[in-house]
Amino acid sequence: QVLLVESGGGLVQSGGSLRLSCAPIGSSPDNFAIGWFRQAPGKASEGVSCISSSAGSTYYADSVKGRFTISRDKSKNMGYLEMNSLNPEDTAVYYCATHNLYCPSLGYPEGYDTWGQGTQVTVSS
Repeated sequence: QVLLVESGGGLVQSGGSLRLSCAPIGSSPDNFAIGWFRQAPGKASEGVSCISSSAGSTYYADSVKGRFTISRDKSKNMGYLEMNSLNPEDTAVYYCATHNLYCPSLGYPEGYDTWGQGTQVTVSS
């Protein structure tokens, strides 16, 4: 059973930056895509970004393009989401999720198999 643990969330002022990390705990497949989702209070879950197992493909929601960068370190079995130019609309609980090899659509969270418990990101104005 693979567990995912997110970290790196916190409180930041508008215009600031945070880097989220996603760490698999326990046995993990050698090749899996890592996705990031977020959910703000009273709003539906939103797919933010995904990186394929080979890191050859990355995908971003329009709302974060040019501000967020997804990456992975296969040697450390870690995934990252670098978030810059944060604004209050980015406030949400951020979750990482995995799927074997490729990225399911960001609009289809049901396509992801394993989820972390989430980390809170709060951006103050």
